[in-house]
Amino acid sequence: MQRNGKFTIAMAAVGCIALLGGSALHAKGEQDKYALKSASGIPFSEWKGYEDWSVVSSARTDDVLKVIVANPTMIAAYKSGIPGNGKPFPDGSKIAKLQWSQKKSTEAPFVVDVPDAYKQAFLMQRDSKRFAKSDGWGYAVFNYDPKAGIFAPDPTGVQDCGQSCHVKVKESKDSIFHPYQMR
Repeated sequence: MQRNGKFTIAMAAVGCIALLGGSALHAKGEQDKYALKSASGIPFSEWKGYEDWSVVSSARTDDVLKVIVANPTMIAAYKSGIPGNGKPFPDGSKIAKLQWSQKKSTEAPFVVDVPDAYKQAFLMQRDSKRFAKSDGWGYAVFNYDPKAGIFAPDPTGVQDCGQSCHVKVKESKDSIFHPYQMR
């Protein structure tokens, strides 16, 4: 009887260890995207909560649908007339261009492109001291692999654009292409 009791306790201990080990392995399978850093060294965590920011605008290219969102600091700046009033966005302004591949809706009674697989988060933030060499804006790009379900820093730093692209609207729009759209 005593031997069966020890065996039961040993089996329970092995079961607990296996359960805890399985939980640890499962936790490793879930990515903490906010632990990533861009190729330029900017952590994804600096945009924590971007999923709930207000929409600034949307755009479409031949390849992707884009939704542009901004943090409350930048939205307040837009509403105050920036950049049209000639003032720059204040430090602390953050914007995210979220991109999806597109497909034709099979459900809508009209022809419309809708988001398909999530592809990329292109991120910008204003910090005039920290990013003085790039006109006060920091850039970070994180690609999303829908098959693996994970984000990864874009190895090129800013694959589809960055300061070299945004400098085209530096003087007229403080390096931001998308205006705050009328509601």
